[in-house]
Amino acid sequence: MSGVASGTLGILAGGGPLPGEVAACAAAAGRTVFMIAFQDFAEPAVVAPWPHEYVRLAAAGRILASLREHGCSELVLIGPVRRPSLRDLRPDAEGARILARIGRALFAGDDGLLAALVRVLGEEGFAVRGAHEFLAGSVGRVGQLGRHGADAEALADISRGVAVVQALGRLDVGQGCVVQQGLVLAVEALEGTDRMLARAGGLRQSGPGGVLVKLVKPGQDRRADMPTIGPGTVAAAAAAGLRGIAFEAGGTLLTFPDRLREAADRDGLFLIGIRPALDPGETTR
Repeated sequence: MSGVASGTLGILAGGGPLPGEVAACAAAAGRTVFMIAFQDFAEPAVVAPWPHEYVRLAAAGRILASLREHGCSELVLIGPVRRPSLRDLRPDAEGARILARIGRALFAGDDGLLAALVRVLGEEGFAVRGAHEFLAGSVGRVGQLGRHGADAEALADISRGVAVVQALGRLDVGQGCVVQQGLVLAVEALEGTDRMLARAGGLRQSGPGGVLVKLVKPGQDRRADMPTIGPGTVAAAAAAGLRGIAFEAGGTLLTFPDRLREAADRDGLFLIGIRPALDPGETTR
């Protein structure tokens, strides 16, 4: 965590276990932490061990006031949230002001919206840090993770998936897709990875199973919404009949890496960290 300041770290917590992992790593480094737990998204068991306050997603006035009350100068945005419809936002007065400042990005893809949010938080006096700055041990690395490897056919599917996901990413649509024997079974959009995998399972072809490819979007701000895979991703991929997962090395957070590897070994899936600029067969060289 070189270059990260001391003092209270504010964690804007969506779903999943990663907000707690960031908090634990920051606390181990001597930081005080405070969580804004987004109502209906943050998981109570993850948030409970840490000082926190539950706040509606669009209650920006309360969020900013609470962060300042707790002396937070640095923030981490971590954990998935579903973007509500404009009708359901119900922003407070400060939230309405911030929405106006975000402007057209509100109607852009997730990366455009998150980049605008990072900009606005900076204008409000906060320094936004990436979760990977605190979770260095959870950032996926190049090469095979676990017992199972990818054969030539799987590597060809990975290459196809990389081209597809990069095209999706340039349009700020999604971070993943499923490819089987060169056929794109599903691409990730608003529904997220698990629902995409469920759809792909219903479209599975005969023969060797497909692969999930997860990448950072081209030009994506890595301080928000880095691709994430965990044991649940492996379980969903196995249920969909896939035989492996390829993720961007240096750009993907692995939740519970040991459990992730054990799940993949148990279910017979390969896990491989790739550099998208290279041919997948070169990832371990």
